[in-house]
Amino acid sequence: MIRRRLLSSLISSNSLLTPKTTLISTFYQIQPFKDSNFNNYIANGASGFMGLRAYSLLSLNDLRDNVPRKQKTRKGRGIGSGKGKTAGRGHKGQKARGTMKFGFEGGQTPMRRRLPKRGFKNPFSLTFQPVGLGKIARLINAGKIDSHELITMKTLKETRAIGKQIKDGVRLMGRGAEKIQWPIHLEVSRVTVRAKQAVEAAGGSVRRVHYNQLGFRALLKPEWFEKKGRLLPKAARPPPKLRDKVDSIGRLPAPTKPIPFYTEEKEAASTPA
Repeated sequence: MIRRRLLSSLISSNSLLTPKTTLISTFYQIQPFKDSNFNNYIANGASGFMGLRAYSLLSLNDLRDNVPRKQKTRKGRGIGSGKGKTAGRGHKGQKARGTMKFGFEGGQTPMRRRLPKRGFKNPFSLTFQPVGLGKIARLINAGKIDSHELITMKTLKETRAIGKQIKDGVRLMGRGAEKIQWPIHLEVSRVTVRAKQAVEAAGGSVRRVHYNQLGFRALLKPEWFEKKGRLLPKAARPPPKLRDKVDSIGRLPAPTKPIPFYTEEKEAASTPA
């Protein structure tokens, strides 16, 4: 704003109305018109000058590194600095001679031991992604899932029925069970009672399969093993605590046909008609 006022005042002065080049400041330069009809421009109210030539505020000799504004305090470099001799630690004592571990309070009971414990974290807990039968029915009606083929967790991920991160598996929920009106076959980690009854009532089947972390990677991203030049791992057996919660071991690579429940078929065949 100050430069504009200075510029306007200098242009309006009579000393600048000369055909010679005049420097207003170190940043602007005024050049006269190179025209013979100079008096016509003055009569029409023009300033008689072509314009302003702006000079850059940045030059090579002004370049410098991006140094911090506040320099690091140099301790132990004389009394003139204010941090000499004891370097701000004071005289004697444990804090002046060395450092203590984090949380040390001089020998008294530290804070982490004075506060009581609340709750616990179960190291054996499993996290499953839920998916409802209603969402699967909508994807089947939209043509994204073929109901004649086996629906695996890889199918659910590719059709975005579940999120990208499958930590411990997928749990089949009974939400929208009334929309399942045709037989479908699924392989998931867990299934609720309502969802299993709805699928079996429509003539389908649900199998609970077990995969470990490496098995899930081989199921969902088999191209990763091809890129690394590795073979697909063998399916892992479930631990003893989970054997009663699964029906079979997960198959690799991703299966396309369901496995029938032979025990149920034998029981159905043994019962009299």
